Amino acid sequence: MINQPENGSNLLEAIRQGIYEEMTNDKSVFVIGEDVATYGGAFKLTEGFVDVFGKERMIDTPISEAAIVGAACGAALMGMKPVAEFQFIDFISCGFDMLTNYAAKSRYRGCGAIGAVFRGPCGSGVRGGPFHSINAEAFFLNTAGLKIIEPSTAYDAKGLIKAAIRDPDPVLFFEHKKLYRLPRLREVLPDEDYTVEIGKARIAREGKDLSIITFGAQTLNALDAAEKLSAEDGLDIEVLDLRTLAPLDKEAILATVRKTNRVMILHEASLTGGIGGELSAIIAEEAFEWLDAPIIRVASIDSPVPFAPQMEDYYLPSLEEIIDACRKLASY
Repeated sequence: MINQPENGSNLLEAIRQGIYEEMTNDKSVFVIGEDVATYGGAFKLTEGFVDVFGKERMIDTPISEAAIVGAACGAALMGMKPVAEFQFIDFISCGFDMLTNYAAKSRYRGCGAIGAVFRGPCGSGVRGGPFHSINAEAFFLNTAGLKIIEPSTAYDAKGLIKAAIRDPDPVLFFEHKKLYRLPRLREVLPDEDYTVEIGKARIAREGKDLSIITFGAQTLNALDAAEKLSAEDGLDIEVLDLRTLAPLDKEAILATVRKTNRVMILHEASLTGGIGGELSAIIAEEAFEWLDAPIIRVASIDSPVPFAPQMEDYYLPSLEEIIDACRKLASY
């Protein structure tokens, strides 16, 4: 058992605890990826696991994401429960064919379900440059058969990684690296076993004047903007944290629209082709008559992620941009 720090767990520690507990309770769970065993992972998430579970369940691989995904798929078909790690989610593209044409379609083709987790760090804002900073959810949202998760709290991260490992179908588990060791996310987690249901959003902040629909690291930006606007403008803003991007929690999305009648969609990936377009379509098709203002999307600009700090800051949605969009929406 991994002892929880006295001051609580951060997001990385929560995921680490969740995987460790599942490996302890289920001998069919194993971890596979580059440097996950001896080195303990690029971010040290699995540090020390090899000493407990051995090299048969902590498998270091060559630098080939396609091979990692393929091996995980094969193992899952044989009844194992692989947790495959990408050192950075940018390189999930190297396993795209196996994920979209095999893992996602295996159940449909009658070959059997692939109960595997494909996880890794995503996200910008850490000066990682164009090859270590992307948000990849939009690449996979159009692929039926994949579940996609991105948590924003330590509690959700642990509960969702455990749920993902137990899920009978392939799950993409994206972890924003900027949140890994963020002090404000540290919280004391329950000692008892728990999971968080896949496909269910959560209200991160109750409000009545307008809604911000978001997920991942942008949930924190949305909460910061809401508090600032409450203090300066008296606006009462609701923040809906999606948690699961596929399947989307339509019920929660439509409920917040009907409650506040004004909606801003916030995500970190580039605007064009992002999840904000799909969310906007759902709201327009199923809750148009509840809207008192046009839907506003706030996202990163259509560009590779810059390396220079000032350029990356310009690329990302800023707190000021979110606040300005909220004020525009509220005054419509």
